[in-house]
Amino acid sequence: MSNTSDWPLPSDSIRYLVPQFLCDKLRQHPLTCGLYPVSFGNYKKARGHEMQRSNHDDFLLIYCIHGRADLWLSDEYHQIRSGDLLLLPPGVSHHYKTLDDDPWTIYWLHMNGEDCALAAEHAGFEKGAYIHHYGTHPGLIQDFDRLIDCRSNGYNLNTSVYSASLLRQIFSFLALLQPSAPSSRGSQLNLDTVHAFMQENLHTRLELETLASKVNLSKFHFVNKYKEMTGLTPIQHFLHMKIERACYLLDITQQSVSEIGYSLGYEDSYYFSRLFKKVMGIAPTQYRRNHLK
Repeated sequence: MSNTSDWPLPSDSIRYLVPQFLCDKLRQHPLTCGLYPVSFGNYKKARGHEMQRSNHDDFLLIYCIHGRADLWLSDEYHQIRSGDLLLLPPGVSHHYKTLDDDPWTIYWLHMNGEDCALAAEHAGFEKGAYIHHYGTHPGLIQDFDRLIDCRSNGYNLNTSVYSASLLRQIFSFLALLQPSAPSSRGSQLNLDTVHAFMQENLHTRLELETLASKVNLSKFHFVNKYKEMTGLTPIQHFLHMKIERACYLLDITQQSVSEIGYSLGYEDSYYFSRLFKKVMGIAPTQYRRNHLK
């Protein structure tokens, strides 16, 4: 297994190494031999985090949800930003270092198994295309959090099999987030660009003009193309993304409805509650009660 970073771990960050005896079982188990994690964790505002490997023998995934880092792949330079996901196959030399003035927050994992290359290809990571941008997607964050929670259940095979299934779920979800094929030749509308921008701006209100400018279309043509490809208007889809994020926060936090609404750009909690009920059919308070049962 490749060496994990020896960066000093703050109290609010997590580094978990699957014990060798469990890795041996996962490598032999029919449900996990194709794809399983060997280490994973998250580093929050990881000032000073740096790692250099001239060679490594497993797949490495890093999902940045805040901050930036410099990355060198052999002699090729990249900058990793919030919303970028890096997936490196074995044998790719790399060196990354977070920026001191904007340290990154990341989820990371090392994985093995005979299906790793197939899973990467299915998710759209072709040879040489090691970095994709997904934005800070709540669904991805939730899946990584569930994977990390597995460490609290002790060193047992059933938990490890579950963690391997979560890893497959992450890659299946990444495949769903790949850009949709255009509905007609010369569409000029990249949904991936639009949706990533929406994800990064869930905390604010977006105007149609702003969204259209991201893909260099007029407001009129942007709305028409978007609805042709998705069946929804851009603002409808953006609202659905906000409500999806609200459901996630209602599920996993103790924040009040007004706090959640404010974090999504709604200063009026009553207006936010009406929008939530319009999409979900129930008020946010009822949604939380239902999911606590």
